[in-house]
Amino acid sequence: MRKLFTSESVTEGHPDKLCDYISDSVLDAYLSEDENSRVACETVAGKDTIFITGEISSKANIDIEKIARNAIKEIGYFGKGIDIDYETCKIIVNVSKQSPDIAQGVDKSLEDKEGLNVESEGAGDQGIMFGFATSETEELMPLPILLAHKLSKRLTDARKNGEINYLGPDGKVQVTVEYDDDKPVRIDTIVVSTQHKDGVLLEDLKKDIKEIIINEVVPIELLDEKTKYFINPTGRFVIGGPFGDSGLTGRKIIVDTYGGFSRHGGGAFSGKDPTKVDRSAAYMARHIAKNIVANKLADKCEIQLAYSIGVAKPVGIYVNTFGTSSIPEEEISDLINEKFDLTPRGIIDYLDLRKPIYRKTTNYGHFGKEYLPWEKIVDFKDL
Repeated sequence: MRKLFTSESVTEGHPDKLCDYISDSVLDAYLSEDENSRVACETVAGKDTIFITGEISSKANIDIEKIARNAIKEIGYFGKGIDIDYETCKIIVNVSKQSPDIAQGVDKSLEDKEGLNVESEGAGDQGIMFGFATSETEELMPLPILLAHKLSKRLTDARKNGEINYLGPDGKVQVTVEYDDDKPVRIDTIVVSTQHKDGVLLEDLKKDIKEIIINEVVPIELLDEKTKYFINPTGRFVIGGPFGDSGLTGRKIIVDTYGGFSRHGGGAFSGKDPTKVDRSAAYMARHIAKNIVANKLADKCEIQLAYSIGVAKPVGIYVNTFGTSSIPEEEISDLINEKFDLTPRGIIDYLDLRKPIYRKTTNYGHFGKEYLPWEKIVDFKDL
């Protein structure tokens, strides 16, 4: 049975990703000076104004405005009337300390308070998190989102290294893959919308994007004469970033994860320190799912973890291998419980999450990058 599946990615200059990057830059700055910082940083961008809010408790003394301006500069927004200007834009900082009602549950878990031999912090919030892996690519990621990320990153690289010197920071990519019996067989459609300087001919842009971006990223065997290309289909994309649309931290959660190929619990990642299980438990769920596939226990795996605020251990663990497992799913669940400490402290220690690594995660997906700790492949026998 043949069917089509589509995933989207965006470049780091997209207004939502600009906000994610500012929030993660603030987080990394605090963790660099105080690894026990509690950070929940949200950013809003609109026109020439950046609004940063949230709850931060830390021993560190950070110049949040300076961090934000530097993040905007790194992405490549320099004003000139059509973009936000990192030097002159208005930045409003409205940050308070973490609520003591939340802190009391994070500082000491319910199990610890009740003497249940669980010496760990409690989860920073209630919620559900999903992790996913599939054997259809070397990275154990779904092909549509993997290609979309590679294309959007290639757009940024070509802009920054001058290969295409008229591109702007903002952009979107969409890839539609045709599956036959759940196996990817070809690319049906590629959509690329990229910001560009005024005066660039659409014909030149289409040619450059096809030759320098698409043909260098997408395996030629997945393209055929029926593959459709939509490159800047509106015809013009000069005004970008917050000047073109407002931005908000956490609004690209499907881009950040599996492109819609797996379920999502709804919690965003960027700007949150690892005591927030929205982030750390989602990373751990990916690590477990990836290693179930890497250890040949299944060809496809989805893990759900569920937490209650102030409680250390997950209230639920769910395993779905979509009928591809080599052993019963119940045995996989038992293996997870045996091998992994899924309390917040257990996850933080196992994945070494108190380091300032989060700006590396902001763009082009939080998963599938081999240098991130939750992407490491381990032999279950060695755990």
